[in-house]
Amino acid sequence: MHVRGYLASFSKCPLLVSLRILLLVHAGSPVHSQGDSQSDNKVMDNITVREGETVFLRCEQGDVVTHTAWLNRSSILYAGEDKWSVDPRVSLVTLNQEEFTIKIENVDMTDEGQYVCAVQTSSRPRTTSVHVLVQVPPKIINFSRDIVVNEGSNVTLLCQASGKPEPSISWKFISNSGDLASDDELLEISSISRQRAGVYECAAVNEIDTDVQTVDITVNYAPSVSEGRDAGVTLGQRGVLECEADAVPEADFEWYKDNRRIFNGFDDMEIVSTGSLSKLTFYNVSDGDYGNYTCVAINKLGRSNTSFLMYGPRAVQDGSGGEKAVNFHTCLLFIALLPFLLRF
Repeated sequence: MHVRGYLASFSKCPLLVSLRILLLVHAGSPVHSQGDSQSDNKVMDNITVREGETVFLRCEQGDVVTHTAWLNRSSILYAGEDKWSVDPRVSLVTLNQEEFTIKIENVDMTDEGQYVCAVQTSSRPRTTSVHVLVQVPPKIINFSRDIVVNEGSNVTLLCQASGKPEPSISWKFISNSGDLASDDELLEISSISRQRAGVYECAAVNEIDTDVQTVDITVNYAPSVSEGRDAGVTLGQRGVLECEADAVPEADFEWYKDNRRIFNGFDDMEIVSTGSLSKLTFYNVSDGDYGNYTCVAINKLGRSNTSFLMYGPRAVQDGSGGEKAVNFHTCLLFIALLPFLLRF
């Protein structure tokens, strides 16, 4: 077994010597020979292939070929029918008197570069070289995560992508009709307002494909309470005061009558707060329930309040916020007596 292996290795020596001689001739450089130098060293057009596809490398043979090989960066891929490459993606397609073709499947960026077909004929050596260009779809590789900031802060978002050709980067504020925010890797927002909160989209684009990712910016701000609406409620009936607050994060609510805080179940009252709305419900209004109420909305950035007035059906709120009683029957009597009074 050892003798056979030695003989097999020895039999490849002429091939190795021939290939080493051929490799001394740089692809793309003139070959000094008695024949036509253009035919001795041929440079083919570049082959462009997308990552993941298959590339075919074809070399014309002709004459009486004694040795032939495909090489990549001085590494032998195939020498005739013998495969020297250990890469399972490389395989022989055709080898005859007319052509010598190999293929590389599932191409990636490591396959980019120059390939040389070296041919030793009975008359002279010659080479054919070709450059393989691998195109890669864009892929976003470094991207900002969702962030939470306070209103007025400065915000910087990052979007970096790989790909070939090099992808272009653009940012859009998709929560606001897709307005273009930036055409750079960095998106900088100075003194961010609540109106700029939402989803931003980064798109990396080249002629092969597009990669997209989104990031959400949450902007915190102190509560702002809507103006309270006074309510007139008949004794013994159900009454409701509603308080609405705009805040991020959502506000907690507190209710007060005059300066005394109201809690659930207090004097047949119920407080229900859901999201931005809080309701103070009176299930059986009594005289003691009439008066001034205050709703306070609170979060970690601040607080805001508004006032309400609950009054009976005969109460009319004057311009200063107080009440005055009006006797409806007295008014009717005055209107009825007015003609008689005018006679005097």
